[in-house]
Amino acid sequence: MAAGKLLIFSAPSGAGKSTLVKALMQHLPSLQFSVSATNRPPREGEVNGVHYWFLSTEAFLQKVKEGAFIEWEEVYPGRYYGTLKEKVSALLEAGTHLVFDIDVVGGLNLKRMYEARAQAIFVMPPSIEALEQRLRSRGTDSEDDIKNRVKKAQLEMESAGQFDVIILNDHLDSAIEKTLATVKQYLDA
Repeated sequence: MAAGKLLIFSAPSGAGKSTLVKALMQHLPSLQFSVSATNRPPREGEVNGVHYWFLSTEAFLQKVKEGAFIEWEEVYPGRYYGTLKEKVSALLEAGTHLVFDIDVVGGLNLKRMYEARAQAIFVMPPSIEALEQRLRSRGTDSEDDIKNRVKKAQLEMESAGQFDVIILNDHLDSAIEKTLATVKQYLDA
């Protein structure tokens, strides 16, 4: 059996990568979502082990010391995210294709690690202004968080050219179509 491939989706917060990943998973149910770990508290409706592995800061940092992560990052001051080795390795070796919804630095790190076994997709918002409006309309972030996310987004968008594919998410239906076509072509190669 051939080893599984990685589909890495990265974008600034609010660009719509999670929406595209959900649509992809609905259209291609054979894909499996790789659940990341974080030390941030769950948002309303989020379930441990489904949306994230929610860890205390102490537990997250202990796993860092133990080398339990393929990649990890302090995405915002005091906010950690990472991909647990044990959750990924067995699935890939069993031939499962995994979908990752992770930050830009983590996405580039995974791409470097897995090279040809990974397709790195950057989801580009139509503009910084549109991104800021999306963050505000979510209603999940404080004003300071929104400002930090917008500032970080400007830097992250400069990394888009390091990804295999850039999908502009200006019209959701066309972004979903392009995502599906891109992923199917990669998996069939």
